[in-house]
Amino acid sequence: MRILLIRHGQPHIALSPRANHAGFSDYIHAYEEAGLSPANLPPEELKDLARELDHVFTSGRPRSHQSAHVLAPHAELIADPLFVEAPLASPPLPWLAMRVTKWAVVSRLLWHLGFHPGIEKPRAAVSRAVQAADMLIAKARERGVSALVAHGYFNWMIGRELKRRGFKRTGSHEARYWNTVIYERQNK
Repeated sequence: MRILLIRHGQPHIALSPRANHAGFSDYIHAYEEAGLSPANLPPEELKDLARELDHVFTSGRPRSHQSAHVLAPHAELIADPLFVEAPLASPPLPWLAMRVTKWAVVSRLLWHLGFHPGIEKPRAAVSRAVQAADMLIAKARERGVSALVAHGYFNWMIGRELKRRGFKRTGSHEARYWNTVIYERQNK
C-alpha cells in the first residue's frame, strides 16, 4: 500500500505581507478562498508520480482542488471537507504587527496551548486526521495507491497517524508548496 500526502501549490495571494491581528484575521479568510497561482506548477518528478493515479482526494478548498486538477487532470477528484487544514485564529494582540507567516506560527502555537475561539480544537483535528487516515488506507487497500492533495499541517497530522499504524515514510513534511511525503506498508 502506498499513500501520497501532497501539499497544494502556491495560492494566488500575497504570501508574506505585514499585518496587525485584525489584518491577519482577514488574511486567514482570504487565504482559505484563494485558488492556485497560475504560475505555480507541480515539479516534474511529482507529475511522474501522479501518472499512476486514478483518483486524488482533496479538501475541496480552491487551492487544493485546483492543485489536484493541475497535477492529475486524468484522475477522479474526490473533494471532502474532512481534509481541510487544521484552523487558525488571529490572537488579539492589537499592538503587534508582523508578517503573516510569523502570525501563523504564533497562532498555531497558541492553538495547541488552548487558544481556539470559535474554531476546531486540536483534539477534534486529531480525531479528523484519524478518520482521514482510515479513508486513505481503505482506498489504498482497494487500489494499491491513494493520494491526497491538501494542506501542510493537516497532512503532517495524517502522516503521524499513518506512522503510528506502521507505515514507513519517505520524505519529510516541510512548509513548501507541492511538498510530497510517501507512506508505504505491506497490505494487511
